[in-house]
Amino acid sequence: MSDLQQLYQTIILEHAKARHGAVELTPLADAIAIGTASALRVAESHQINTTCGDEVTLRVSIDAETVTDLVWTGEGCSISQASASILTDTLRGLSTIEARALLDNFREMLRSRGKIEPDEEILGDAAAFGGVSRYPARVKCAMLPWVAFEAALIDAESR
Repeated sequence: MSDLQQLYQTIILEHAKARHGAVELTPLADAIAIGTASALRVAESHQINTTCGDEVTLRVSIDAETVTDLVWTGEGCSISQASASILTDTLRGLSTIEARALLDNFREMLRSRGKIEPDEEILGDAAAFGGVSRYPARVKCAMLPWVAFEAALIDAESR
């Protein structure tokens, strides 16, 4: 295993344990009421990987065109949990346009089956999932929170 692969494996394992952004979610109606009072648009998405049983519920808050907050709860393998953790660190504070571009870049990398080298300058810690792209069954695990983010963002923007 190369030094870079070891580093990526370490990043994934650390995020799976630390779970940045993982919280006990309050009812969505309460979050929406708080958001309405502060001009935030809040939405969430619950996604399940039926292949392995991983689950994630991700809540996004946007203010105008900025992802102001991301929180999530979930259960599953190290890859899905680390992916949710890295997603919250990576996308929080970005414009919705930047967040979508990063999501598209991440998705393209994962669908490449190892043919696209991840660009750390663009993806940051999310580049650690480049090796996952060689294992189609694991791609679903890594994509799960990103799919939840995309659905929640679309919902929040429509409010």
